[in-house]
Amino acid sequence: MVETAVFEAGGYRYVRGPFQYSGGVAAEPGFAIERVRFQKPKPIADGFAVIEAHLTALDRPLTSFCACELRSPAPFTEDGFIAFNRIYVGTLERWGIFRDEENPVARSNVCPEADPPPEPSFEAFSYTIPAAADAQTSFIIAGSAEAAEGAGSYRERIIRLGDTSPDAMREKARYVLNAMETRMGALGVGWPQASVIQAYSVHDIHPVMSKEIITRGAASGGLTWYYARPPVEGLEYEMDVRGVPVERVLTK
Repeated sequence: MVETAVFEAGGYRYVRGPFQYSGGVAAEPGFAIERVRFQKPKPIADGFAVIEAHLTALDRPLTSFCACELRSPAPFTEDGFIAFNRIYVGTLERWGIFRDEENPVARSNVCPEADPPPEPSFEAFSYTIPAAADAQTSFIIAGSAEAAEGAGSYRERIIRLGDTSPDAMREKARYVLNAMETRMGALGVGWPQASVIQAYSVHDIHPVMSKEIITRGAASGGLTWYYARPPVEGLEYEMDVRGVPVERVLTK
């Protein structure tokens, strides 16, 4: 069952998830989410420093940090993914966000097949700002691939592990799309409120587009496809969704 909680210090609510990320975030009344993309991905340590400076310049607390998108050189092993995530949440703990294994920050982390970064890096980050109480709810749904939620290793939970046939890719995508809808529903939003829908795979997604995505109204505003892999070995298809009114690009 999907559970949500409010992170009052950040001005947003979130879908509870594992220690490394939440399932998604939505701005609370009186707040909106803004997104900033780096023109060139920033290594994790440098990226956190830029994010801190950016929030400080806006007079926003570090706890307003609510989501990020990462790029990694290649898919992790399961142990490597856990080790990386422990380093990542260390900064969130220092910022007063991560506490008692609870992480409200939504996240996507994928691995570009072409021109990958030499080390894990920030592609983008998001945060809350004050807004009109009646503003449309802004939200970000964290990246999800075709591994069922629950106990066990990724390899035990991956849907049709090792199978990338068109039929298998449709089944994988169907699971991911259902996860997106479940998370959006828990936050009180849906496809009509989405401003950007992103898919990540190195496989042909045209059968997925026509049979799974378009038919449920998940691409009325288009779909952004990245030639990239999900972050853990064995995963083949990932998506994330957002409805954000303001997006910026940092050129330095």
